[in-house]
Amino acid sequence: MRTKTLLLLALVACKKNEPAPGQQPAVQTATGSATGSAAGSADDPLVAEAKKFVADLDPTLRKLDVDAAQAEWTNETDITKEHEAATAKAGEIASVETTKLVKEAKKFDSVLDKLDPATRRQLVLLKFQAQPSPDDPKQAEELAKVGTEMTSIYGKGVCTTTNGKESCKDIEYYSKLLQHEKDPKKLLDAWKTWHDGVGHLEAPLFARYTELGNIGAKAIGFADISAIWKSNYDMPADQFEGEVDKLWGQVKPLYDQLHCYARRQLNKKYGDAVVPKTGPIPAHLFGNMWGQEWGYLYDDLEPYKGVAKIDVTPVLEKSYDAKKMVQMGEAFYTSLGFDPLPATFWERSMLTKPAGKDVVCHASAWDVGFNNDLRIKMCINLNQEDLLVIHHELGHDYYYHSYYKLPIIFQAGANDGFHEAIGDTVQLSMTPEYLHDRGLLEKVEKNDKATINAQMRVALEKIAFLPFGIKVDKWRWDAFSGKVKPEQFNQHWWDLTLQYQGMTPPLPRAATDFDPGAKFHVASNTPYMRYFLADVLEFQFYRALCKKAGFTGPLHECNFYGNKEAGAAFWKMLQLGASKPWQDALEELTGQRDMDATAILEYFAPLQKWLEEQNKGQQCGW
Repeated sequence: MRTKTLLLLALVACKKNEPAPGQQPAVQTATGSATGSAAGSADDPLVAEAKKFVADLDPTLRKLDVDAAQAEWTNETDITKEHEAATAKAGEIASVETTKLVKEAKKFDSVLDKLDPATRRQLVLLKFQAQPSPDDPKQAEELAKVGTEMTSIYGKGVCTTTNGKESCKDIEYYSKLLQHEKDPKKLLDAWKTWHDGVGHLEAPLFARYTELGNIGAKAIGFADISAIWKSNYDMPADQFEGEVDKLWGQVKPLYDQLHCYARRQLNKKYGDAVVPKTGPIPAHLFGNMWGQEWGYLYDDLEPYKGVAKIDVTPVLEKSYDAKKMVQMGEAFYTSLGFDPLPATFWERSMLTKPAGKDVVCHASAWDVGFNNDLRIKMCINLNQEDLLVIHHELGHDYYYHSYYKLPIIFQAGANDGFHEAIGDTVQLSMTPEYLHDRGLLEKVEKNDKATINAQMRVALEKIAFLPFGIKVDKWRWDAFSGKVKPEQFNQHWWDLTLQYQGMTPPLPRAATDFDPGAKFHVASNTPYMRYFLADVLEFQFYRALCKKAGFTGPLHECNFYGNKEAGAAFWKMLQLGASKPWQDALEELTGQRDMDATAILEYFAPLQKWLEEQNKGQQCGW
């Protein structure tokens, strides 16, 4: 599951992980680091006023963000009408007040080049601290309510009423059906029930959210919401789009080979009537509601039978509980020299679904107080998937921990992809040998067949995800910008699904359907390009850390567990938070200033060669 930080993370982790300059030329050039001297004269009275404004900014934003985070945490761990209302109100206040601050700060644009780098950068990043609110108070209130309602609809799931009593089944229920069911008719039923039951309710809300959100974006000088999202990467928006397309071009050939192989194996399993020998694959057969990760297809796609399985679920089910699984994740980070989690983490986190409550089980990491108040929220299952998720979420928490003493605007990842990549980098180091050393695997084989099997397992998570990671925000950029209208939303979703993932809906879909709403991050208005960037960055980080650890073998065999030199290098980058442009943070760890997917290709070189051999003579693509 792509777990990640959520709605208030439209106000906390998502919002807080979106530092970047805006579109206007005066802002785009003002991306200095947090250290250094002013670029011009300090005699200008506007310079002194700007410095005071930024000094007063921190306590103001801190209170807004903490109030919103506390309300959101309460609602997501106990969804009630009262908690929904409190969350919407706190979100509304944060959005309205932050929008006021953004507008007030515009008068300092003319002196940005005269300010010291830390002050200048905080003014630049202020534009990206929340979904901007419309000036009209009623519209601002409605925007907050609509956003909260979409998240709550998703959290409750598909609800039915019998004899006056409501009963709801959430995404966890339907996900398990897709993961373990093999009858294509039952898979289709689960897929349709979730997409219809949640998506239809969200459709009018998303259209209204887009309308109101764009009003707020225009109020602070952006064309629409998509312009804000694409401008938060320390480069012009159009340059960022080009960067994304470049990275996709690097990895697409590997995805195409994986898709070709998977289609042939699924055709053998289900027959031509369900999966054709050529063309796209129906989207309900991947063990995942959105076809975004294919890990549950491993048994069907396993390259070599008879090789020792890399599956720690049996040991977890027998010998672990939720807390022990989290403690194992913590142990990886402390082995690098990081601090133990604070005692409050264990007191305040939600590790399992509480009885008798509706909650948002979608895993997420939090610093609710922006003061080392670290938590995770999960409904942990005792399986391999959730063990990986835990390591991912703790990556967020340790990032929070590294920078929590910085000004609150700098309490963010260098870019939002960085935040998602930290825990995923650790996941890459959880090699079969590592799992064996931790007592989770009884036997590990070292031979070419075992290597291909192990790489296939990782590719079904990492490589299968890449096109989905692009698609979600490519779709939203078009929806927010007005390039596609509400009556075209659903068709455009499937057009992009075909273009990037090579998938089709398993049954005809109508313009009145809203299949994007079946994904949490659409319902919660959480930007999603970060996850695509993270899948690239994690391999860059991993390759750099392996070099810091002195590892010289094939990249996919590296395990930097326990290496303090790698840990110190990692920590040095994390501590920067958003105080410098992401290019500086990336260079700090890797020596590179550009995001680059060559580390992915290096890691998967054995698998890519094997797939190309398996696919000889096949009509790949769609």
